[in-house]
Amino acid sequence: MPHVVEMKKITKKFPNVIANDEVDFTLEQGEIHVLLGENGAGKSTLMNQLYGLYTPTSGEIYIHGKKVDIKDPNVAISYGIGMVHQHFMLVEPFTVAENIILGSEPKKGIVLDIEKARQDVRKISDLYGLQVDPDAVIHDITVGMQQRVEILKALYRGAEILILDEPTAVLTPQEIEELGTIMHRLTDQGKSIVLITHKLKEVMALSDRVTVIRRGKNVETLVNENTSVDQLAELMVGRKVQLEVDKEDQAPGEVLLKVEDLKCLNNRKVPVLKGCSFEVRSGEILAIAGVDGNGQTELVEVLTGLRKPESGKIIFSGKDIFKAHTKDIIEEGISHIPEDRQKRGLVMSHSLAENSILGSHRKAPFSKNGIMDYPKIHAYSLGLIEEFDVRTPSENVAASALSGGNQQKLIVARELKRDPLLLIASQPTRGVDVGAIEFIHKRLVEQRDHGKAVLLVSLELDEVMALADRIAVIYDGAIVGLMEGSEATERELGILMAGGSLEKAASKQEGDYGKNN
Repeated sequence: MPHVVEMKKITKKFPNVIANDEVDFTLEQGEIHVLLGENGAGKSTLMNQLYGLYTPTSGEIYIHGKKVDIKDPNVAISYGIGMVHQHFMLVEPFTVAENIILGSEPKKGIVLDIEKARQDVRKISDLYGLQVDPDAVIHDITVGMQQRVEILKALYRGAEILILDEPTAVLTPQEIEELGTIMHRLTDQGKSIVLITHKLKEVMALSDRVTVIRRGKNVETLVNENTSVDQLAELMVGRKVQLEVDKEDQAPGEVLLKVEDLKCLNNRKVPVLKGCSFEVRSGEILAIAGVDGNGQTELVEVLTGLRKPESGKIIFSGKDIFKAHTKDIIEEGISHIPEDRQKRGLVMSHSLAENSILGSHRKAPFSKNGIMDYPKIHAYSLGLIEEFDVRTPSENVAASALSGGNQQKLIVARELKRDPLLLIASQPTRGVDVGAIEFIHKRLVEQRDHGKAVLLVSLELDEVMALADRIAVIYDGAIVGLMEGSEATERELGILMAGGSLEKAASKQEGDYGKNN
């Protein structure tokens, strides 16, 4: 029996980059095949060629044993291929049914038959247990439900092969669990799924087989039962990696940062922080956990002087820094690892030497009377590069020439070398390889062990639970729960991240238990 999909020797070249280098990939009927690799490994590029968004530079694609030329997504859809992208493509003011039929509208004569559309959506939803209301408006439903709408869109168009690109990036733990149930229900009905991810835990929980890609090349294809998280991490990076975080218990010190009833607007002048309050103590890591888009970005921008707050209090080391300028905040002893390293952390066209002193460039020994002392800057930069293992030919290359992981290491090196009282680390491991994650986690724990305060803002729940002494959950611009890191569970955090109440969840669980006994 031929493979559902077979990709042979796929090569895709962009200017100055070989994204895929003779990659082979197969998909069998009724299986979940994970495509695993770090950001930039070439996973999405490979699947974008299967879906017709890119054309291979060379190589062949076979669907059910027949060689095909997939020039665009319409051709892919005609072969029964559907793709759910990491960033959803939905029209927010439209209903679920209107989004699903968009471009394939059923008609009664020349008029849109919306009743048939609603019936079709309900029928497919019931068939696969997706439980989607066809009349709900997109901007009124959860992110997890929006993802189901994207899956329904593909199924409505006759997809037998589903490509899911980083589908869990914006989901709560409960929604991830539900997605797994949906995926297995689909494969039970004969559908075949390619799951693109870089999260090792998901691979073990969801896959039948896994193909590891590193730097655009096949590394290995393995059956789930015959592998482990440690082996997959080693295959992804090319060396053994310590996945567990070593962290000793220690008593925190005094409150260093106190935030009270903080409110601010987003770029559209809509309230986004709605009375946010918390404290960070010296010698502890406080993690802010939450689904993306609940005010985390704006909170960090306010604390670092990049966005003006509307009201509230920010007290740092006994001093009022409400509406303080970024320069003054740095002077007070706050360092910042930004969530977007290229937009906020580096000047991409400048050298590593110049980037290594950003924020300190006006001060001695790097500057005197406004004149930069380049020999001292270069010597300092070389010291950072060596101490923090930044892989680069020299300190003279532009920041744009480094990989994402090495760009992040340079930012971490620069911010920690200032010896801050408080480190604000926002998505510190986003888009970096497992090896760089291990390195960054170790440095954050070192800061805490040396009596510094660390405010960690992360969408990665595994990272939050591994590093945090305390966890504050943010939902709709306010802190809705605070718990000890050692006592927190994924289930509890997931309930709070979705806007739920632990008391209500506990009473519901007791009620369900009573019914079953």
